[in-house]
Amino acid sequence: MTGHAALVLLAALMFGTIVGALTILTPAGPAAAVLAGLATAGASAPVLHKLIGP
Repeated sequence: MTGHAALVLLAALMFGTIVGALTILTPAGPAAAVLAGLATAGASAPVLHKLIGP
């Protein structure tokens, strides 16, 4: 795994964790927090790949 890929995945994981942690504070529940975190991580990975560059 390249350094670029590791950085992108680490940043996507960080964003997903933050969104999941903020979602669990709402009355939506833990299942919604997991789904929100996974969706955020999945959606942010391609964007971060283009923003960070090779």
